[in-house]
Amino acid sequence: MMRIVITEFMDEAAVATLKARHDTLYDKDLVDRPAELLAEVAMATALIVRNRTQVNARLLAAAPLLRIVGRLGVGLDNIDVQACLAREIEVIPATGANALAVAEYVVASAMVLLRGAYASTGAVAAGRWPRAALSNGRELGGKTLGIVGFGDIGRSVARLARGVGMRVIGTDAQLPANASVWADENVLPRDLDALLGEADVVTLHVPLTATTRNLIDAARLTRFRRDAVLINTARGGVVDEPALAAALRGGSLGGAAMDVFADEPLAVGSPLEDCPNLILTPHIAGLSLESNTRVSGLIADKVAVALAALAKAQPCRA
Repeated sequence: MMRIVITEFMDEAAVATLKARHDTLYDKDLVDRPAELLAEVAMATALIVRNRTQVNARLLAAAPLLRIVGRLGVGLDNIDVQACLAREIEVIPATGANALAVAEYVVASAMVLLRGAYASTGAVAAGRWPRAALSNGRELGGKTLGIVGFGDIGRSVARLARGVGMRVIGTDAQLPANASVWADENVLPRDLDALLGEADVVTLHVPLTATTRNLIDAARLTRFRRDAVLINTARGGVVDEPALAAALRGGSLGGAAMDVFADEPLAVGSPLEDCPNLILTPHIAGLSLESNTRVSGLIADKVAVALAALAKAQPCRA
């Protein structure tokens, strides 16, 4: 029986399916006890993580039997993929399983930011009536959504946005303007700078790489329309946070929703603290009851299949 170590939270039903087949340690807080984590992976064939567990050189050195890493999510910036490839360790992301949760977060955030009416509870409850001040909110229907990064999540956002009447444009460094997917998804391709100047809402869906770090910096923020809003559910570091804070405070950007940050948790005294027209959430855009079930079930199934293939191949290796 092969050993599986799960270091962060996973749906209990999916864990149970793995425990029925393999020696499985599930400890959703193991990520917070690094010395114990390194000891536990010493005999592990498979490791299942979310975004906080760092699958780096130190962990890999402590796990000589490791052959499979399952990622409960899609971003791989916490996993040294090249080192895994060098060790012939298969890395399995939950591609597509949390796309709907992220898409709903994006569209809901865009609605809240454009309408501007949902922070009035305290005033209304206290007997004030800011109806005039809040009567100029904007509708989402008819607005232009710009999607930066057109993978599974970007495409899910496009479909949901079209469903509420948005016009959708997109850009992706890996997709040429004549790629069939643009027409298939009824999305107009643009280069990045043109998209920023055209969109009412810009949403980011790119990995954090050397080329995407600070992709939205002070210079690019000047290309946005003054009343546009920015939503980042991709990765911290893609947006220059001090530059974003300056744009919001200076009135050169209509609003923003940030779910990911260069440092998580966000440091006390961050430039984003107390910014106007800003929604901050703790890296939860892809998390919901339903998406956790989908992500966990998908990874449990894929890890089980990979372990079965490994067990079948082992006699041939002997």
